[in-house]
Amino acid sequence: MDLQNSTEDPETTEDDSPVCVGREEDIKKSQRMTAIVHDREIVIFYHKGEYHAMDIRCYHSGGPLHLGEIEDFDGQACIVCPWHKYKITLTTGEGLYQSINPKDPSAVPKWRSKGIKQRIHTVTVKNGYIYVTLNKTSGLKCDSDFYATGQFKVIKRSSTLKKVPDLKNTGQ
Repeated sequence: MDLQNSTEDPETTEDDSPVCVGREEDIKKSQRMTAIVHDREIVIFYHKGEYHAMDIRCYHSGGPLHLGEIEDFDGQACIVCPWHKYKITLTTGEGLYQSINPKDPSAVPKWRSKGIKQRIHTVTVKNGYIYVTLNKTSGLKCDSDFYATGQFKVIKRSSTLKKVPDLKNTGQ
């Protein structure tokens, strides 16, 4: 497949099986990693004892989320895009912003949701390995889908892949 000229819709890919992306101990050390799962680039975060996976490019302008910082906003852990400082929740993929009522001069800014903007994916840990299953919820379009196409790819495929256990053969 020519990744530069791919027009395949990421949501119509038939393969929705889990893909092993690495060892649990490695991501715990680095706190994040990038991977290609069924031709889709993702970033996996390990934050406060939990794993989170999402499309690697920010929904707003395709910023590299794997280079962003994780911060808490209104009690929610968010990745902050390094390009334009957009805040995306790790658990739901919602975009957050602060708003005030312009007619109330004493108003305090409140955190609001823009809705789900970033596609998040399912992370599973089995026998010390991390597996990611793409979230292809039918009917749900995410703004980040636009940047998941071939022309925006940032991860270069390696010609040699490490042999890792297949989740289907581990009894799950």
